[in-house]
Amino acid sequence: MQTLLVSGYKAHELGIFSDSHEGVYYIKKALQQRIRALIDEGLEWVIISGQPGVELWAAEVVFDLQPEFPDLKLAVLTPFLEQETRWKENVQEKYQEIIINADFVDSVSRKPYENPQQLRVKNQFLVQKSDAILLLYDEEKDGSPKYYLQAAMSKQELDDSYKIYFITPYDLDIIVQEEQWNRNE
Repeated sequence: MQTLLVSGYKAHELGIFSDSHEGVYYIKKALQQRIRALIDEGLEWVIISGQPGVELWAAEVVFDLQPEFPDLKLAVLTPFLEQETRWKENVQEKYQEIIINADFVDSVSRKPYENPQQLRVKNQFLVQKSDAILLLYDEEKDGSPKYYLQAAMSKQELDDSYKIYFITPYDLDIIVQEEQWNRNE
C-alpha cells in the first residue's frame, strides 16, 4: 500500500472549535499511530481534501513525521477551487500553511463551488486514487465521513485489496487511558 486517503469528521461535528481542545491531541496521536504503522507497510503518500478537522490534523501529523520519514508525502486534492473562502480566518490561515507545505496540491474540479455533485465526485476520485482509507468514524454518529465510507465500500466490492481502516471512539478511549496512565506513573 502506497497511498492512504485520510478523513473523518469536521471539527464542528466533533464539538471542537479550537486546536487547543484536548481532543485534538488524542486524535492526532491516533492518526500518528496508524500512519506510522502503515509507513512500515510501504506507505508513501497521504491524501486529504483539506477539510477542517481530521484532515487538517492528519496533515500536521504527516509534517511531524516527515523529519523521521522523509519519503512520506502529503497531497491535498480539494473538491473545488477556493474551498476555504467561507471558513473562519484562523482556519483559513491553518489551511494556507498546510497548502504551502504540502508536496502536491490540486483541485478535482477546476471551478469554485457550484453544487454538491462536486463533493461526490471528489469522494469517488480520492477513493479511486488511493490504496486504502483511514477514517475517524463512529457508526452511531452520522456525519460527513459516511460519504467517503460509501465510496470506499463501493470500491472494495470491486477490488478486495482496497482496505478500509477506522479510528473509532473506542480507539480514542484507549489512547486517552494510556496517556493518563503514563502521566500518573
